[in-house]
Amino acid sequence: MGNTTHAPFLLFLADRFITLSRRLTGLVPTLSVHALSNGSSPELSGCYWYQNKPPLIQPSNRNQMRLFIGLNLPKRERRRIQSATQVLQEKDFPVRWIGLENFHITMKFLGEVSGEQVEPIEAAMSKVASQTRVFSIALGGFGAFPSIRSPSLIWLGIGASPELRCLKQDLEWALGQCGFESEARVFRPHITLARAKERAGAGMFCGLDKLLAELDFNRELKVDRTNLIRSELSKNGARYSVISSAKLASA
Repeated sequence: MGNTTHAPFLLFLADRFITLSRRLTGLVPTLSVHALSNGSSPELSGCYWYQNKPPLIQPSNRNQMRLFIGLNLPKRERRRIQSATQVLQEKDFPVRWIGLENFHITMKFLGEVSGEQVEPIEAAMSKVASQTRVFSIALGGFGAFPSIRSPSLIWLGIGASPELRCLKQDLEWALGQCGFESEARVFRPHITLARAKERAGAGMFCGLDKLLAELDFNRELKVDRTNLIRSELSKNGARYSVISSAKLASA
């Protein structure tokens, strides 16, 4: 008799457990910041909003790759950056300098991704790229995160660019339709030049602020494609390789 009385309640709990499990594993789409109307935003008017809806990406442990979408720099620009920061590299700061072959601008970090997820990611990138015209951005100004006195990384800055901001937002929306979470933090585009070593105390960076202020570098970079990049971590740092690229529309 007791079992009969509690049966509906137990069934209710079982149903809730199954629903929650499906949401956690991605089997059921859940409401997120991506589930917005297609109305244009006055703040981002002119940006292209991704309309199609590829299947929601399912988690998988097979063929995992650490991926991100980024903008690469021509070799000549990478060499110029390295030359401009040579005086800084000659100082004895406790940092690991990034090799010039790894200079890039991160647009969207995707994390661990399975091989099956690559195709919808590339489709989203291509769709956004086809609706974005080639544009230019300004490179200049040096700084550090989170502060110059106690940095975790040293960077070269990117000038304010509505076109770059629109490209970032469009990629977020397109990849949101593929199941990737939108980044909540403010987009601060930069090129990472060095990362602080472990146990690097604030007192070890005396004079860094003055040196960064004295560095002179101002260049213009043409953005004509986005790249899907694989990051392979090792004790010597990350190694990057381009999986595919999506060319922007010609002017």
